[in-house]
Amino acid sequence: QVQLVESGGGLVQPGGSLRLSCVATGNITGINVMNWYRQAPGMQREMVASITSGGNSFLVDSVKGRFTISRDNTKNTVYLEMNSLKPEDTAVYYCYAAGVTTTSDTYDADYWGKGTLVTVSS
Repeated sequence: QVQLVESGGGLVQPGGSLRLSCVATGNITGINVMNWYRQAPGMQREMVASITSGGNSFLVDSVKGRFTISRDNTKNTVYLEMNSLKPEDTAVYYCYAAGVTTTSDTYDADYWGKGTLVTVSS
């Protein structure tokens, strides 16, 4: 069974940095796209960044120049390096893996992690 586990969240002051990690476990043979979403209190979940297995990445405008997404295909892991954090970055950050193939399934599927809380406050 595929599971996504995020880590790296916490409390940081404005202007600070955090690095989020998301590890996908299970009998995984490939992951097409790995994404980071976030959901602030009272707000809808929004995509923050995505990266394909080939390394093509996308960042939403609000985080360009501050966040970097990367992945290690050998470890089925995606990272989100967050710098110059602002209070408006406060949210639960979720990992989403799309197009996951495994040794036991004949189809691909998508999976969500449970999230990690990032709080930016002085």
